Amino acid sequence: MIQYRKTPEALAALSAEQYRVTQEGATERPGTGQHLDNKEPGIYVDIVSGEPLFASSDKYESGCGWPSFTKPIEPANVNQLRDDSFGMVRTEVRSAGGDSHLGHVFDDGPQDRGGLRYCINSASLRFVPRADMEAEGYGAYLDQVEDLA
Repeated sequence: MIQYRKTPEALAALSAEQYRVTQEGATERPGTGQHLDNKEPGIYVDIVSGEPLFASSDKYESGCGWPSFTKPIEPANVNQLRDDSFGMVRTEVRSAGGDSHLGHVFDDGPQDRGGLRYCINSASLRFVPRADMEAEGYGAYLDQVEDLA
């Protein structure tokens, strides 16, 4: 089994924004993330550890300004923690192996798909197109990616 983890090399390769979001728990400005409007089939992995997080088939337009997903591709790869910052109670989402801050999960998602909205910073994600998944070691998740072609 692959061990996903944070390495000094992975941290050194991050942009300032990616570091700020994943390591310092920041949030990118709404509407600015590179993955917000991506509609290509594939998966989204932790920019730091590479662990698989979300499938394109679970992505939807929530109108919140960040990429939104109904569920993680592999629930064990996502940790949920209580977040009391900014005078509100929310549930923070972090990658399990890389311990990267990803965003937050809310209960206002599509009811017919479980009711959750994983509101995720693009800066915490790397997109792996369906055509590259097998070569990059993510072939086991091909059945969870809708072929939109």
